[in-house]
Amino acid sequence: MNSLQKLQAKMAEAGVPGVLVSDIVNVGWMTGFSGSSGVVLATPDAARFLTDSRYTIQAGEEISVMPSYSFASPMSQTDFVAQHAREMGIERLGFEAENLTYSSFETWRDAMPGIEFVPLKNFVSPLRMVKTDDEVAKIRHACGISDAAFAHVKRLIQPGVTELDIAIELDFFMRRQGAGVAFETIVVSGNRSARPHGRASDKKLEPGDFVTMDFGARYQGYHSDMTRTIVVGEATDRHREVYGQVLKAQLAALEMMRPGVRARDVDARAREVFDEIGLAKYFGHGLGHGLGRLVHDTGRLASSSDDVLEPGQVWTVEPGVYIEGFGGVRIEDDVVVTQDGIEILNHTPKDLLILP
Repeated sequence: MNSLQKLQAKMAEAGVPGVLVSDIVNVGWMTGFSGSSGVVLATPDAARFLTDSRYTIQAGEEISVMPSYSFASPMSQTDFVAQHAREMGIERLGFEAENLTYSSFETWRDAMPGIEFVPLKNFVSPLRMVKTDDEVAKIRHACGISDAAFAHVKRLIQPGVTELDIAIELDFFMRRQGAGVAFETIVVSGNRSARPHGRASDKKLEPGDFVTMDFGARYQGYHSDMTRTIVVGEATDRHREVYGQVLKAQLAALEMMRPGVRARDVDARAREVFDEIGLAKYFGHGLGHGLGRLVHDTGRLASSSDDVLEPGQVWTVEPGVYIEGFGGVRIEDDVVVTQDGIEILNHTPKDLLILP
């Protein structure tokens, strides 16, 4: 079942006669379109992709699951969508409530008199959670690029090199492999490594620094998200203790991941491991998140999550400890849930690495 068929099956089950998909992430997931402007009009048995004249040729090349149509000035997008909604016989139209602003809703509604607009909350996005084999293959390829980028950048790490030097080299390497950069690369060292989402700076690496590198590749619309932490020069007993417990927490969480397990229980397992030596108070974020068309995609491994693991879901698993004045450690892998467990998509070793 392809993405469009998943949506249409859900529409039929929920009794929704028409849906306007305007979130460009969901549009790309359904159609394969990689541009920045377009919507999908769907009924349980038909669908159309609608865009403007900038993307006429691109849509023709990229979209095969439904017919595509484009408009040009002076036609407006709302009038164009209204025209196609009337042609498709849509009288009741659901829209993505979490994506459409109130102002845009008013514009759409005013352009389509006689059509009832119905807000749909979390109707389309959750369908992205379970990936097809092709989607997993693209994420796996992106993970391979991340692995190669880390192997490449290791040779650069030594005292005197700046965080920015490392971040730029990671980005450049991934782009040279034909990938985009999934998000702004994080490289933080020393005391700054206690900042989970710190930005790379001109700080120079020093002996005894933790260096945390969080980065990812974007390949054909799908993402990887990987974190490794190393020590510069020589590791103290405290370095080894903190790093070892973060790794232990990640391995414990990975071990329990399989279909039917609650996401909140996986998160809780990591916190139990941190509690063994009083580190749980330094772990302030969730254990992981869904991964796919977005880096932070649908789904959360967190204490408040109601998600349940299913085959085909892809997750990040990224426990971390952040101690102000000392530093921080995070270890992150991407995994796909299988019929009887998980497959870890990253292959970079996780034993404590001391460089140079």
